[in-house]
Amino acid sequence: MNISLNQSQTPSEGSATKLAYNKLRDLILTGDLAPGEKLKIDRLRDLLGTGASPIREALSLLVSDQLVVRHEQRGFRAAETSRENFQEILTLRCSLESMALRQSMANTTEEWIENLVVVHHRMTRLQAERSEAFEHQHKLFHMELIGNCQSPLLLRFCGQLYDLNIRYRYLAGRSSDYKGRMVDDEHRQILDAVIAKDSDAAAALLVSHYERTGAFLKDYID
Repeated sequence: MNISLNQSQTPSEGSATKLAYNKLRDLILTGDLAPGEKLKIDRLRDLLGTGASPIREALSLLVSDQLVVRHEQRGFRAAETSRENFQEILTLRCSLESMALRQSMANTTEEWIENLVVVHHRMTRLQAERSEAFEHQHKLFHMELIGNCQSPLLLRFCGQLYDLNIRYRYLAGRSSDYKGRMVDDEHRQILDAVIAKDSDAAAALLVSHYERTGAFLKDYID
């Protein structure tokens, strides 16, 4: 599964390192490589079907993404998860993304609104599947919400926090209880507030959306 968007720190598209980076990143985000799991180069070579050098380079990039930890003389491990780590991610997302959303709305253009509506429509069409395509559109929707803030550094931080958070959301995504949440209605309410140019309501709804997910997820974190 590839749920990533282009990031400036990654290698050129199509390179062996880029392919290894994307695959390892997705395996960590989805939990197929478990938190704390030792990432042995020989095993990863068999898993990815590529050489050791691209894998080492990819792992070094994932250290920068906070998804992999390098231990001197002991190699690499997938980053651990914890309640404290999740709470920090949640707090930062609520703060930074509400700020970015307000900035985006202050810079509102018809083109931005139209793009946001289109991305939301595509995501909604895929919502029943919760597939790879849905996950891609889900990230596009959240990034498009804040994508008009005209702050590349802020967007990069928010994109990284999204990826760190999604590891925890997969825990809830596998639970039947999570499927009972009206997540799609929450997305629609945020979009409606943006269209209505009500920045206070839009920011509050976005924070509430994250906090509801956070309250549920905490029960699934050791």
